[in-house]
Amino acid sequence: MYLALLVIFLQCSELYTQEEVFTFNAVEIKVQPSVKVKNGAPVSIVCHADISKNTDFQLKHNFTIFKDGKLVFMTVSDKGDAQYEIPMARSSDTGDYECTVEAGRKTKSSNSLHVWVTGMTKPILTAEKKEVLEGDVVKLRCELPEEVPPLYFFFRKIKMNSTPKEKHVFEPYRNFSVVEFSVEEGDNILQFDCFGRRTVKLEFENSEHSNKTLVTVREPFIKPTLSAKPSNNITEGDRIQFECSTVVARMRDIEIILQKNKTILNSVRDEKILKYSAIATLEDSGEYLCKVEQGRASKTTKLNVDVSELFPKPILAASMNKLDENTELTLSCSISGFRKANFSILRKNSNGDIWLKNSRNLTMRVNVNDTGSYICKAEVKGIVKESKPVRINVYAPVSKPTLSVIGGLPEVVLGKPLRLICHSVTGTPPITFTFYKGNEIKKIVINDTYATFLDENIRRNDKRGYKCDARNNHSSGVKTSNILNITVIVPIRNASLGSIPYGEVEDGSETAFLCSVKEGSWPILFRIFRKTDHEVLLFEKSENADRVMWRKEAMNRQDTGTYYCIASNRANVDVKSHPITISVILASWQKGVIAAFVLIPIAGAVALTLWWFLWKKKKAKGPSVEMSGSALATNLTSEKLTRQHNDGDYYSGSGYIEDSENHMKSTDESKENTRAS
Repeated sequence: MYLALLVIFLQCSELYTQEEVFTFNAVEIKVQPSVKVKNGAPVSIVCHADISKNTDFQLKHNFTIFKDGKLVFMTVSDKGDAQYEIPMARSSDTGDYECTVEAGRKTKSSNSLHVWVTGMTKPILTAEKKEVLEGDVVKLRCELPEEVPPLYFFFRKIKMNSTPKEKHVFEPYRNFSVVEFSVEEGDNILQFDCFGRRTVKLEFENSEHSNKTLVTVREPFIKPTLSAKPSNNITEGDRIQFECSTVVARMRDIEIILQKNKTILNSVRDEKILKYSAIATLEDSGEYLCKVEQGRASKTTKLNVDVSELFPKPILAASMNKLDENTELTLSCSISGFRKANFSILRKNSNGDIWLKNSRNLTMRVNVNDTGSYICKAEVKGIVKESKPVRINVYAPVSKPTLSVIGGLPEVVLGKPLRLICHSVTGTPPITFTFYKGNEIKKIVINDTYATFLDENIRRNDKRGYKCDARNNHSSGVKTSNILNITVIVPIRNASLGSIPYGEVEDGSETAFLCSVKEGSWPILFRIFRKTDHEVLLFEKSENADRVMWRKEAMNRQDTGTYYCIASNRANVDVKSHPITISVILASWQKGVIAAFVLIPIAGAVALTLWWFLWKKKKAKGPSVEMSGSALATNLTSEKLTRQHNDGDYYSGSGYIEDSENHMKSTDESKENTRAS
């Protein structure tokens, strides 16, 4: 019995200590009634946790709901669902919702769900003033109290029988915006409204329009009146008076301005009327503008004035417009169909017109300084009119032109252009210059005192001379320069250097160097150089020939090296030849001397060696040789005695000494032989 109770107790204890195990299957988020609801409708965000357990035990759930990553709801429940209620959804509730559930140190989140609350709250528009003056500004404030930025605000100014004017403002950090509208001339009763706009999922959504706000506009002054006396149709020479007036509510800072073609003629400040008068001219015809300004307010009135012509402009006529100096010029001034006027003739000048005569006619003898523009003026009833200017040109004759080469001598390098200048010291411009090559016209230039010509077609044997003509409007005609003959310089071509002898030259001998060119104009400057470790100028000469020879009389070992020549002429181009190499070697007699100095010691050494060899051989033969020598000595003695007799005293001494020695030697030897026997 006790054993059975023990088994039952152990089984119950095992059941009690069994571990509680659970796992999240899923966490879901739902929206009721729909993910897209209208503004003001109720919305429920439901979070559901699907959990599996190994036993039926109680589990606490921590529910957290986020909108766009921000916490909006939190609760703890032992149930698997939690609900976030939004009684009246606003556009600010639009966003991405996500639910997170934490239980027993385990956490799981749902997917994101987008909720769109369509429609925006109606904006509220307020105006700072309900009544303003023309020129003032209306300050407006539009607010979307239940919306969240960023937001766009649109303001409209509505006026009768005109298109509304609109302004828009982007507000990234607040749910209201403020703008100003200016009150313009003609505004009287104005209406304003506004609406908002937001962006949802790259789509625009607009709110409804706000209430319309009414603003009344008062005039600070009435539109001005502008009049002209005696009339706005008047004849020039008569006095015309303008009068501009207005009625103002307050006089402070009022200004009246009279304009014509944007030019201010007169103005007054803090007065109700402006007056302006002048003697009418044709230029006074046109539109006049009277403007009244006070602060930002401005009103204008226009008036057209027509001024009739009293007399036409005078006409100035000249007897000649182009004439030679020291001839007579007559100027006449007249008015078509009108003779009673005060005339004057003047010459135009940049520092002011120069008066010449109070008359309708002027006759004078002219010179070059009288060249210029002339006018005449006519005055009637204080109205002065000016004629169109008449141009008078007085010409001095051109001098004989000079033709020269620009920058130097009358020569040109073949292949380069020739630049010529033709110049006349005197003569009234414009002057027409004509260039000739031979009798062929090459160029015509109209200039003041000179002209240039560029001839790029230069030939080697071109013998034609150049000349130029100069003429102007003077009656003397054409002047021609002297003929200019040009020397054509042919540049140096193909310089070469040779030598006689070529290559190897004996020391002390003469060498001739010949530097020549294939072509080139004379004189030609020839220069010969030797190049070792540096260049040395050896010879320089200018020749009226295409070659030059230079003789170096005594070459030495220091003259060994590379030689070249350079040729140039007035073309200023140095032409260099190919180099040649000269080696200075020993002369024949120098070689003989060296050979003698070398061979004589060698021959002496050979002779000495031969003598030594013979002496050794002779010594080795002994007495037999001596006997033979004695007999030979006897024969030699008798022979020398005979030669002594024949040859004279020149050989006697030597022969004698030689024979005595031999004789003495033979006697001694015979004695020794006797003892031996």
